[in-house]
Amino acid sequence: MQTKEHILIVGAGLCGSLLALRLAQRGYQITLTEKRPDLRKVTQDAGRSINLALSDRGLKGLRLAGLEEKALELCIPMNGRMIHPENGDPFLSPYSGREGEYINSISRPGLNMLLLDALDEMPNVTTLFNLGCRKIDLENATGHFKNHTTQETETITADIVMGTDGAGSAVRKSMFEHKKFRFSFSQQWLSHGYKELEIRPTKEGEYKTFKNALHIWPRGKDMLIALPNLDGSFTVTLFLPYDHSDYSFENLNTPESVTEYFQKEFPDALELMPDLAEQYFENPMGTLGTIKCSPWHCYGKNLILGDAAHAIVPFYGQGMNASFEDVVVFDEVLEQYEGDWERVFYEYEKARKKDTDAIADLAVDNFHEMKEHTASALFQQKRKLEIAFETQLPEAYSSKYSLVTFNEDIPYSEAMQRGRAQDKAILNLLDDGQLTEAMTLEEKLALVIKETNDILHDDAVAKNV
Repeated sequence: MQTKEHILIVGAGLCGSLLALRLAQRGYQITLTEKRPDLRKVTQDAGRSINLALSDRGLKGLRLAGLEEKALELCIPMNGRMIHPENGDPFLSPYSGREGEYINSISRPGLNMLLLDALDEMPNVTTLFNLGCRKIDLENATGHFKNHTTQETETITADIVMGTDGAGSAVRKSMFEHKKFRFSFSQQWLSHGYKELEIRPTKEGEYKTFKNALHIWPRGKDMLIALPNLDGSFTVTLFLPYDHSDYSFENLNTPESVTEYFQKEFPDALELMPDLAEQYFENPMGTLGTIKCSPWHCYGKNLILGDAAHAIVPFYGQGMNASFEDVVVFDEVLEQYEGDWERVFYEYEKARKKDTDAIADLAVDNFHEMKEHTASALFQQKRKLEIAFETQLPEAYSSKYSLVTFNEDIPYSEAMQRGRAQDKAILNLLDDGQLTEAMTLEEKLALVIKETNDILHDDAVAKNV
């Protein structure tokens, strides 16, 4: 294989590993560094990885690298949200009315291992673990690292440096601190953190509750979710305010208070986790936030992608999918402008920034929707109508969730604009009683489309005033 430039990729998580694989397939010489040990050789820390929801945009990235089928072998389909209301029995709210539209629960470590195994087969890839990036010399495309095994300092110089080192990116920090570089940066923290728990399988290795759904216990200020794993367990995540709430991480500080809280708010989940208190205090608390910044590149030698460029909260299940889509978009731009890195980086950010900003905003929106609205009567009325549209008139309508999750060829920004207008239109029409039982489904859809287009028109006029 004829090699091209030497590219240093900092961060061997999901985005970095997929990017390294795709660039290696294109013939580039790749050095991939990771501050942590090789996850295939160490025991994973409990409670540090929210389960992933792999959907169409992420699958498109894996397909590009030839790994879609292998990744699907690691997946459990989730056809909808299993809502556990405060009062009443659980019920399934489908993600889509169209056949074949569902999301997939997948283990972050499992998927990362799959990518690392594929990289091991590439002769033009060198992967270095236990190598923490301290700083990037941006003008000279040189990374300075600390080897956590030897405690020595190491330097790697390449033609190009790409940072895929996550929300705490050292590459992005080097851009932020660079005196010659006008870099804009914002970080917004949620008022909630998270703690990961586990519903273990039965003694026979079976699932203790319905397997093919994302389980959600919406309680207004707080929320519990659970995603299935291949071994019969569920990864459970509690989202809770840090403080200044009746229940918060600040005041749930004894086994008795934790058990009392779950008994009051999530009694059916508590029955599935007899060792809840032990898990709660053994596992760490995580933080949740959104990062936006620009520009993502400098000197025609440096670029950040994935969470390093646009970290988002996990409530649309699109963090990994968006990062994999970064690789797809970058590959398309590289195909067009290969040989001119300055142009590649500029056109990539131009094509991508508005969409990553959009999914960041949508993820925060969905946080409030999931914990506050999913069990409400009006919301369920809207979802039932949307499912009917997608089931009986599949070519004519897609919900906001479907536009974002199952339509990989529609940009996030377009999905957000139209999806928000549709939501507003349906909720307004339902609340005003304009969608009557006497109307046919086609008549209801025609009214929804008209109201949606009126809202989009009004929004467009307002932006141009």
